[in-house]
Amino acid sequence: METYENLLEEAYSKVKKVESSSDRFEVPKAQGHFEGKKTYLTNFFQIASYLRRTHGHFQKFLLKELATSGQTEGERLILNNRISSTKINEKIESYIKEFVICKECGKPDTELAKEDRLTFIKCLACGAKHSVRSKI
Repeated sequence: METYENLLEEAYSKVKKVESSSDRFEVPKAQGHFEGKKTYLTNFFQIASYLRRTHGHFQKFLLKELATSGQTEGERLILNNRISSTKINEKIESYIKEFVICKECGKPDTELAKEDRLTFIKCLACGAKHSVRSKI
C-alpha cells in the first residue's frame, strides 16, 4: 500500500506544467513583404509556436478569414493576394480570442483537444473546458 504523499507526488508528475511568467502575453506582430501580387509572412511559424498551436490549424484559419489561398514554403507563409499587415494582425487577434485565451480566467495557457467530433479548448491554468468551432 502506497502512502498518500507517494500517490500525490505521482499525480503531480503526470500533470502538465504551466509556464508561469510575470510578463504579459505579447504575440509577435506579423512581419512580411509583398512580391508582385503575393504577400510573404516571414514569421508565421514563430507566431504559431508562440501560440502553441499547430501551423496547419493556424494557417487554415488565416486563409479562410482573409479569403485567400496560400501555402507554406520553408519557414514562411505565402498568401496569393496583397494583404496589409494590419488586416493580418486583426485576424491573428481574433484567432487568439477564439482558440487561445481561456474564457474563464483569461490566460493563454490552453490546448486544443478533440473529443469525438467536438473540439474543446482546455485551460491548463484553471482547468476550464469550453467547446470551440470544429470546422474552420
